[in-house]
Amino acid sequence: MLGLFLCQGSWAAGEREQTSDEKVVPFLYGDMDQWVVREISESAIIGGETKLLYEIAPHDTIKGNIPYANKGGSPWANSNVMAKVAGIVKTNVSVFPERRGTGWCARMETRMEKVKVFGIVDIEVVAAGSVFLGCIHEPIKGTKNPQSMLLSGIPFTKRPKALQFDYKVKVMPEHKRVRSTGFSRKTTVPGQDSVAVVLFLQKRWEDKDGNVFCKRVGTMVQRYAQSSNGWVNNVTYPILYGDITKDSAYKDYMRIQVEERYTTNSKGESVPIHEVGWADKNETPTHMILQFVSSHGGAYIGSPGNTFWIDNVKLVY
Repeated sequence: MLGLFLCQGSWAAGEREQTSDEKVVPFLYGDMDQWVVREISESAIIGGETKLLYEIAPHDTIKGNIPYANKGGSPWANSNVMAKVAGIVKTNVSVFPERRGTGWCARMETRMEKVKVFGIVDIEVVAAGSVFLGCIHEPIKGTKNPQSMLLSGIPFTKRPKALQFDYKVKVMPEHKRVRSTGFSRKTTVPGQDSVAVVLFLQKRWEDKDGNVFCKRVGTMVQRYAQSSNGWVNNVTYPILYGDITKDSAYKDYMRIQVEERYTTNSKGESVPIHEVGWADKNETPTHMILQFVSSHGGAYIGSPGNTFWIDNVKLVY
């Protein structure tokens, strides 16, 4: 099967109220109450520290530099990764479990990650925190084309009305962002950073050469450019179906192929998902992409300090 999942309050603009006849279905582990803790030993040449990486899955502790595959049927991956570049083991940690009442939530942060080893590597990158449906191909072996290391999305064939979750946001006030890829000069990018939520329902297919294509069935994209006043609970955003370019809610960042995402084809290869147009509004999807991210600008662009908390992720039918 194409894209088979093999990795083991007040209403703001765009929100909608829930009616009494609707059914709310939580995502598996979407309450953010269960976490795997990974104990990774970084290379001695960069200090040899033991770092803790966190994954959304049934409670467990994994000791050792072991590539992670999704545990317990969890559909969730995140931007916490183990990298091995030029033989050096380094981690990125930008997603954390945080206490919330009697349970837990997920906290995503945009941070600067640095590795400095004279004569071998000298890297400083912007790393946004991200929680998404899919998995990561570890270990990460470089900073080029980071999306190719992700399996983005999971098989999904239903047609929900809306996405619902709890959130809290801290957004940095600067009107420019940092771009730092690790191997080029650090620069600034105009425009204030935002945290973002992206949900796409796609109908995918694969050609005889293993190339993957899709049409967009459903769309929900929400950005937050201002800090919230504490937690906002049960926020509910409608999923728009079909070609939405004439819809009053349409924004340019909802366009087709807004960024390149990857999947694993039937040959086991990581390949880009070519999004080629809008599906009919009555079409049935084959896959869902869902991502929460602390900076909206893509890989290596963001405002360090941006923070995005999420909890209780659900679909409304």
